[in-house]
Amino acid sequence: MMVKSKEKQGVPEKRVRYNEAYGGRKTSLARVRVSSDIKGITVNAKEYRLYFRLPKHQEEVTAPFEVAGMTGVGATVTVHGGGIHSQAQAVRHAIAKALVQIDPESKKRLRRAGFVTRDARVVERKKYGLKKARRSPQWQKR
Repeated sequence: MMVKSKEKQGVPEKRVRYNEAYGGRKTSLARVRVSSDIKGITVNAKEYRLYFRLPKHQEEVTAPFEVAGMTGVGATVTVHGGGIHSQAQAVRHAIAKALVQIDPESKKRLRRAGFVTRDARVVERKKYGLKKARRSPQWQKR
């Protein structure tokens, strides 16, 4: 557990306790800070419903909290890279890892749902002499 404290002009601020974790999917990388002091879920300084417009993506972000059975816990997320779907899955992965730090008993439920394991599939690179990664040039008889 990390403790963060800032002092402005000699006046100590309230200490915020949080658990931090990183999650990824394809080229997206998400950093999440989960704490009971934080209210709601913010993604890149926006409310998560404004950042992820589709209900499918919103459900992916909130799914780890429901599976782990943790209510009253909020998260602050910064995510970059990839597309919006990839970012939603990266956020889900990071939140799940942070919840495991808070409550190790929830790891079994989150793993069964497939939230703890990073999906390692990425785009295959294009090879020389080919049109795409595996597509060869069209064969011509004459």
